[in-house]
Amino acid sequence: MQIVYSDENDRLTPEIWELMDRAAETALETEFGDELRDAGVSPGSIEPEIGVTITGREEILELNREYREKDSVTDVLSFPQFAGHDDLFEDLLNDETETLIGDVVICHDVAVSQAEEYGTGYTREMLYLFVHSVMHLFGYDHMEEDEKKEMRAREEQVLSAIGLGRRR
Repeated sequence: MQIVYSDENDRLTPEIWELMDRAAETALETEFGDELRDAGVSPGSIEPEIGVTITGREEILELNREYREKDSVTDVLSFPQFAGHDDLFEDLLNDETETLIGDVVICHDVAVSQAEEYGTGYTREMLYLFVHSVMHLFGYDHMEEDEKKEMRAREEQVLSAIGLGRRR
């Protein structure tokens, strides 16, 4: 998985970028690994791309207004390039080299305040928002309770695999 990062203010550490790389690889393997192998494609042979931008309140407010018609600051926005899981899988299968899965925009300011509010810690909150957004890029949603449970389970599976699972 190739991740293209944009963080003009260098708010994230190299360790967090590395964890995002690991989370993206884990998410791809978890979501599509078996299906790709069944189709004769090694998951390690594909190089899909995700764009990640770290931004502030003003920028994410503008994006939320423009793309969601919501006049509020949000924590993360996802811009998938595919209609859902099946469409993405077909593209991964047929165009193994350069699939742009989509873009993730995380509001650093909101992530910092949520980490404090929820007591999750900064690293876990940043990674949770990233993984949450990746799940949206893969076609998951949380509008209905059953969808929400499935999406949360996938998120937790990825976070646990990289050592950031919930502490009980």
